[in-house]
Amino acid sequence: MTTRTFLITGASKGIGRALAQRLAAAGHGVVGLARSAGQGDFPGTLISADLSDRANTEQVLADLANRFDFDGVVNNVGAVRPQPLGEIDLDTFDSVLALNLHPTIQATQAVLPGMRQRGWGRVVNISSLTVLGMQGRTAYASAKSALVNFTRTWALELAKTGITVNSVAPGPTETELFRENNPPGSEGEARYLSGVPMDRLGQPDEIAAAIEFLLGEHSGYITGQTLFVDGGASVGRAAFS
Repeated sequence: MTTRTFLITGASKGIGRALAQRLAAAGHGVVGLARSAGQGDFPGTLISADLSDRANTEQVLADLANRFDFDGVVNNVGAVRPQPLGEIDLDTFDSVLALNLHPTIQATQAVLPGMRQRGWGRVVNISSLTVLGMQGRTAYASAKSALVNFTRTWALELAKTGITVNSVAPGPTETELFRENNPPGSEGEARYLSGVPMDRLGQPDEIAAAIEFLLGEHSGYITGQTLFVDGGASVGRAAFS
């Protein structure tokens, strides 16, 4: 098996953490970026970085690109900050777009020269089911829709280089952050589940499995695609029994 080295943003918790564990278990090298690097049991190298700080992010990425030969990047960091129409604060709106989009561009551009040189690479952008519409998600869904556009545009630009670019759009997933806002049995949990035909939340490892496939050796003819991993939520509601 060919071993690779991958960069993951937002790697300390949830989907990013589950992916790091999967990749490490498969023998790959993992470098994670997160606001806090206090996770002593991280399965790789975890670097503290404030990805909302453009200059700090640029500096950290330049250092990592010199230290590691990255074969791929998973752009997972993001922020939600819901606001309904009529109460949208433009500074908050801009901050959500910036955190979801700027590090994605910066991280991808940092690892791109090495991947071009080696003629092999993988970029996976983490989008969201909310691109299909969700109340209060003007900023977040806009940012995640932009990641789908990044995916399609970069896939075309890199099509002849051996580098693929895809995105994964998770549905409601049982991460630490989800549970903080939607405890078991809560109204919030029920609201999310009402839109999922499988009538359950996704697990971080299930999302990570899809990402791992798109990072792998056997996905080289897939590029520019968005894979919804959502229990059928993007298809529609299940028939009533």
